[in-house]
Amino acid sequence: MIPILNYEKDNLERVYSRTQINKPEIEKTVSEIVADVKLNGDKALFEYEKKFDAVEINKDNIEVSKQEKKAAYLNVKPELLEAIREAKKNIYRFHKKIMKRTKFIYGWGYKLGSVIKPVKRAGIYVPGGTACYPSSVLMCAVPALVAGVKEIVMVSPKINNPLTIVAACECGIEKIYKVGGAQAIAALAYGTESVKKVDVIAGPGNIYVATAKKQVFGSVNIDMIAGPSEILVIADSTADPALVAADMLSQAEHDVLAASILITDSEEFAKKVSKEIDIQQAALSRKDIIEKSISENGAIIVVKDIMQSVKICNKIAPEHLEIISEKQDEIFNKIRNCGAVFMGSYSSEPLGDYFAGPSHVLPTSGTAKSFSVLSADTFTKKVSYIKYSKKRLQKCKDKIINIAKTEGLTAHAEAINRRFMEDENEIN
Repeated sequence: MIPILNYEKDNLERVYSRTQINKPEIEKTVSEIVADVKLNGDKALFEYEKKFDAVEINKDNIEVSKQEKKAAYLNVKPELLEAIREAKKNIYRFHKKIMKRTKFIYGWGYKLGSVIKPVKRAGIYVPGGTACYPSSVLMCAVPALVAGVKEIVMVSPKINNPLTIVAACECGIEKIYKVGGAQAIAALAYGTESVKKVDVIAGPGNIYVATAKKQVFGSVNIDMIAGPSEILVIADSTADPALVAADMLSQAEHDVLAASILITDSEEFAKKVSKEIDIQQAALSRKDIIEKSISENGAIIVVKDIMQSVKICNKIAPEHLEIISEKQDEIFNKIRNCGAVFMGSYSSEPLGDYFAGPSHVLPTSGTAKSFSVLSADTFTKKVSYIKYSKKRLQKCKDKIINIAKTEGLTAHAEAINRRFMEDENEIN
């Protein structure tokens, strides 16, 4: 049963406290794994795979072979392959359109710019274990392709799902490693005898993966620090309670730690959604996970005015936000913190998970207050471009020299001054 809370009367701290990526005991465990892989390479990587995933990995079988890739294609139904290819087109088109471009500004005697350069090598993490996620392959790899990354590698624990392998092949990923967890993140960050070091690591994972990404940041760039999945639905009585319940359940089935939250201004609507959740979850394949997720992390919050949802949303900073309300545009315009927004009854969250185009790799656990959705820009870096003519530099040289001397950096001042010493000698 999902708890129904009153915004004015009940304590909402459980709803606001989603910082599950900061756990000292997990930080310590991950730190030891990362340090071991960094120091001992393949040896440590293979030992952790045996310990955590109960698989025997070595230098000869760590990669998905050509034969395994061929077999994967034979085991994927044509209609599924067609769906994957169409989703890839949608994702590629979207990211190509929104990718930041190199820009220059010009003036008398100068040219300044911000030059966009792709990283050389990107590592994609795709979760395994309780579910398979070929969609995550597309949502990470296609933006990297759009960015111009030449070499994309993928890691995934117990990768035996043919569609996941096919999705990687469709994205041109040649090296697919059968490793996961914090040890896989460490291998990508520092390199081992079998796994090359990458420049960026992207992709969702469990709390150990998220913690490892946080710890290796700096040695390598990352997309974001992500935790368990979340959805916040803002809906008034004009919404269909059965559809709202279905969307909340779609996130609850990810993980027992996932959070599905509804904010509504109608107590009657809240009760209808609660009833629908109970009815629908009974028929779903992952009902045990859903029931635990809904009862422990889910909530329905009843407010007096639907506009109060804005304050709650900005405090939670949800991964996914659905708005189904007569005031949806007014609400959206005031929302500051969320990973992705889905507007109206026909923009169900799974549309974003699989097909629409924007990546489904999003900041969670409140990190949407400062992190952005994964995009092609995740796999690029900006390089400043500065070009001055002699006359233009001469016009401002004295100002630069004065600032440098004020800071006590006389070599800086001299570097500018020397470019004009010959001119001064000629005058003298």
